Amino acid sequence: MKLNNLKPAEGATHTQRRIGRGTGSGYGGTSTRGHKGAKARSGYKKKVGFEGGQMPLQRRLPKGGFKNINHKEYLAVNICTLQKIAEAKNLTKITVADIIAAGYAKKTDLIKILAMGQIKSAIEVEVHAASQTAISAIEAAGGKVTII
Repeated sequence: MKLNNLKPAEGATHTQRRIGRGTGSGYGGTSTRGHKGAKARSGYKKKVGFEGGQMPLQRRLPKGGFKNINHKEYLAVNICTLQKIAEAKNLTKITVADIIAAGYAKKTDLIKILAMGQIKSAIEVEVHAASQTAISAIEAAGGKVTII
């Protein structure tokens, strides 16, 4: 077997339609595009969501909702997570930098402490926000919460 003897498998190739090469070819005249309309013109490109001139779905549906420009998105960190960080690194004061270093948050995140789980040791916490139940749970264990 040599390279010049190789041929594709039977039925694997098809002859290409030669569009716009006269009426005798069967693909002349309108060149398979039909008569008139946008699709018959050169440079036609269908817009995203176009429904043939019918009012598109994204325009038929009403606008809804409201985006508050002053909204702040907080990353929730539970007090049981603070307990894990304190035990792993032997800390009595946990800051935002410690939570980031432990891999629970990114530099850009605002951190809020929530009261899920239990806290056993007295820990001082410096974060952006905390729930009232989390603050009372930390203070009951002998700790302190400072809001930055």
